[in-house]
Amino acid sequence: MANMKRAQIQFDDATYAALRRRAYEEHRSISSVVREEMAKALFPKTRRRRLTLKDFPFVGAGKTKQGELSPVSEHHDEALAEAMLADLRD
Repeated sequence: MANMKRAQIQFDDATYAALRRRAYEEHRSISSVVREEMAKALFPKTRRRRLTLKDFPFVGAGKTKQGELSPVSEHHDEALAEAMLADLRD
């Protein structure tokens, strides 16, 4: 992806609500929706491919079996204690 520049934009309530709704429905950020629409408006003849999860193969690479303490992100201390006890038993 090219270098990005930050810009601050103000929207009226109706436009912001529509952007927010679309981003939610497409499981995207408002920023990505705005970037895509701006690119379409400014460069109408340029075909831009929308990034998908397939473009980020590393996402989920660290998945673990959660077990009874799912989600581990909320029960990390208990999961660590359980793993340490299991190591001591071995």
